Amino acid sequence: MKARDLTDLALRNLREALFRNALTTLGVAVGVASLVAMLSLGVGLQELASKRLSQSGLFDTILVTPKNSFRGPGRPQRDEQRGKPVRVLDEDARKEIEKFPNVVEVYPQIRFFTEVRFNNKPFATVVAGMPESSKNSGSFDGMKGHFFSSPAADEAILQIEFAKELSENTDSLIGQELLLRYAERQALQGNGAGSAESSGGFSVVPKELRLKIIGVVETEPAAGYGGYGNARLLIPLDTAATLRAAQVNDLRDIVRDSAANKTTYPSLSVRAKSPSQVEALEASIKNLGFNAFSLLDASKSLRTFFSVFDLLLGIFGSLALAVATLGIVNTLVMAILERRREIGVLKALGAADSDVQQLFFVEAGVMGLLGGILGVIFGWLLGRALTYGTNVYLHRQNLNSIELSSVPWWLVLSALGFAVLVSLAAGLYPASRAARLNPVDALRYE
Repeated sequence: MKARDLTDLALRNLREALFRNALTTLGVAVGVASLVAMLSLGVGLQELASKRLSQSGLFDTILVTPKNSFRGPGRPQRDEQRGKPVRVLDEDARKEIEKFPNVVEVYPQIRFFTEVRFNNKPFATVVAGMPESSKNSGSFDGMKGHFFSSPAADEAILQIEFAKELSENTDSLIGQELLLRYAERQALQGNGAGSAESSGGFSVVPKELRLKIIGVVETEPAAGYGGYGNARLLIPLDTAATLRAAQVNDLRDIVRDSAANKTTYPSLSVRAKSPSQVEALEASIKNLGFNAFSLLDASKSLRTFFSVFDLLLGIFGSLALAVATLGIVNTLVMAILERRREIGVLKALGAADSDVQQLFFVEAGVMGLLGGILGVIFGWLLGRALTYGTNVYLHRQNLNSIELSSVPWWLVLSALGFAVLVSLAAGLYPASRAARLNPVDALRYE
C-alpha cells in the first residue's frame, strides 16, 4: 500500500470516530502539557539563577589573596612550597595581573569598620568601595535613588537595614548628608637606620568626610566571598582608595615589616572576559605566588542540582502522558472490534499484514503528533500563566518581576518527539492484533 493511500485511509478512519479520537488526542495533549509546563519551570529557574549569578560577576571573578606565612617580626616571610619570599599584594602586583590576557579589570576589595554620624548621632558600620562595573551586576536593580554619578564622587548608597537605623522613613534619607569618620593610615617620617619608616611604622590619623546619600539598596552587593563582614555603607571605589583608611591587613604588614608608605591590599578581585578563561587565569595568578579562588566548583554543583531537579520534574510530568497512552491503546483496540469487517476486506483485496499494522501505527502517530502540538501550546500557556501570577504576587510585595518559565526550541522538539514515540509504542499491541486477524473470520464478523 502506498504511503499516500495509507495516510488518507488513516485520516478517514480518525474522522469517522471523531469524538472518541479527539478525546484520546486531548488526553495526550494534557500529558504533554504537564510535561512541558514542569520542565519549563525547571529550565526557567535554571536560567534565572544563571543570569543573576552571571550578572553578579561571580562566575567570571577570581579572588586573589596573599599567601600567609607569619614567622614573627624581623624574620623573612617565605612560601613553604616554593622556598621563595612571600609576595606582597600591592599596586605592583595589581598592575602585573592586569596585564594578563582575557582580564577585564582588577580592583581591590576595600572595606573597613568605622563610624558614621547622622543627625548628631553615632552609628557603627562597615564601609565598602564599589567599582563602576558593579552598576551592571543586577544587585542595584530596583534600588531607591540612583547609582554613583562618578567613580570618585563623595556619595553613598545605604543598605536598607542600615538606612532603617538612621530613619524610619528611608525615602527621606536620599539627598541628605552624613559624616564619615575614619582612621587614615600615614607613614611615619624618620631618618637613618632603625627609623620608624624603615621598620614599617605608620600612624593613624582621624579624618572626616561628608557624603551625600543618593540611594538605598535592598541587598548587600558588597558581601562577596572573601569580604570581612557585610558592608552597610557603599561608596565609589576610587573614593575609598583615596581615603587610605586603615584596614585589617595593616597589622599583617607590621608583622611582615612591609614599608608603611607602600599600599597593600587584603585581596583583589580579578574579572575575566568569560567564565571559560577563569581556570587559566587562576593558574597564572598562582604562578605569581598568590592564592586564587573562584566559584566554578560551586557553579558545577549548581548545574548538577538543576539537572536532577529537571529529571524529577520530567518524571512527574510523564505520569500524565503515561495515562494518555492507555487511552490510545483503548481507542485502537475498540477500533479493531468495530472495523473487523473493514480489516477483512482489506486483506481480501491483497493488503498484507504489514499494511494493516502500518495503518494502525499511522493512526496512533497522528493522534500523538496532534496531541503533542496541542500539549506544547497548552504547556506554554500554563507556564505564562504561572509567570503572570507569580509576578502579580511579587509586585504586591514590592519585588522585581521574573521570568519563571522558559520553553526553548529543544524542549518543543523533545516534547513532540516523545509524544509521537509514546503513541507509537501504545499502538504496538493494537496494530499487531489487527495484523493477526484472519480475513475469513473478519468477514464473518457481525
